[in-house]
Amino acid sequence: MDSTARGFYFPSVMTSLPSPTRIGIDFGTTNSVIVIARPDRTIQTIRFATPDGDPSETCRTLLALWQEMEGGRRVQHRAVGAHAIEAHLDDPAETRLIMSMKSYLAQASFRETQVFGQRLSLESLIATFLRELMALGGLRPADCHVTVGRPVHFVGDNADDALGETRLRAAFAQAGFADVAVMMEPEAAGWRFMQRLDRPATVLVGDFGGGTSDFSVVRFDPTGRNATQPLGHAGVGLAGDQFDFRIIDNVVAPYLGRDCTFRIMGGEPLPVPIEWYHALARWHRLSLMRTPRILNEIEDVARTASEPQKLKNLIELVREQRGQELYNAVSATKRALSTNTTAELRFAQPGLDICATIHREDFDRWIAPDIARLGAGIDAALAEAGLAPAQIDRVFLTGGTSFVPAVRALFTTRFGAERVELGGEFVSVAEGLALAAA
Repeated sequence: MDSTARGFYFPSVMTSLPSPTRIGIDFGTTNSVIVIARPDRTIQTIRFATPDGDPSETCRTLLALWQEMEGGRRVQHRAVGAHAIEAHLDDPAETRLIMSMKSYLAQASFRETQVFGQRLSLESLIATFLRELMALGGLRPADCHVTVGRPVHFVGDNADDALGETRLRAAFAQAGFADVAVMMEPEAAGWRFMQRLDRPATVLVGDFGGGTSDFSVVRFDPTGRNATQPLGHAGVGLAGDQFDFRIIDNVVAPYLGRDCTFRIMGGEPLPVPIEWYHALARWHRLSLMRTPRILNEIEDVARTASEPQKLKNLIELVREQRGQELYNAVSATKRALSTNTTAELRFAQPGLDICATIHREDFDRWIAPDIARLGAGIDAALAEAGLAPAQIDRVFLTGGTSFVPAVRALFTTRFGAERVELGGEFVSVAEGLALAAA
């Protein structure tokens, strides 16, 4: 397992940077991005090395920790992004994969976890990820002033937004950053969009991440001293991951026994425990099911199940940690449905071979409740701003979920297609953060 991989960057660029360097970091639920602001107000997006050798502007927000014997003692290693996945797949039993860290920032109930006998706080885990992320980009936190994005509302039930921002700041400080500023993510995306403007405009910005969708109404004046004036905000705790789950729930879960029944002591048929299938909402939750107790419970149910092979499929998925493969297949299908009216979902493991044709009209029906929640978020942002749709001059959408036709239709129906623009699928927020920092 190679623990020495480093990022892809341009040394001539890095050595010419002033100190302190001003950067923007979009620390996301799914992906993270670093953008450097130059003294002349141009920006440079860091590109990260990947195991396949193809540099990427995004780094998966994943942290892998593992131990190896070196010189008669255990030494802890770490990797982030695609390298973390590679380390995890290389030895899943001995590697702790930490993911979706941002999703827990506003949850007071989550303070720490145990890793190899050590109690580690959420802030320390995020700080470790950030230090490795910066190293991949050839940067030192102590040399940088950073502007970091935060969602309008953090994800999670009973989320405490103030706590989320406090812990976010603490994690960056623990990572060693000299100065930390925080900015709403949709406002940051709006800063990027403002570069297209040549006159004042009232803009609705929709920023769709992996776990949250945020909306901001901002008055931009590229010619004035006060370039931005926030007017209204709203956030919804769902985005691309929820759309993935809709596909899994409707297409994959039946193959894993969700609709089966089982019997206790020859009694009446009972539905299998539905909480096993709620865990499919995020692929990393499957790792929490990989315990002897839960696997034994599934095996016990399978013995009297109406379709035991389907429960065995679930056991295989959990035990062999195939959740990443499943979600890769589902995400590819979702992306295909953004440009095609049908798409094939293909996923295979021992004993299971799924090849299903999904129609966009079915997908739209599955995500209709989620689309309604997004629509309510748009309305809430407009209401806080005290504006009607007709008073919005431009609409800017960013993030992968903005390419879903049903999501785009939310905005074109309310504001007209001529006012809606898309761009910067993954990097707009970080670019806007860097521009604001400059």
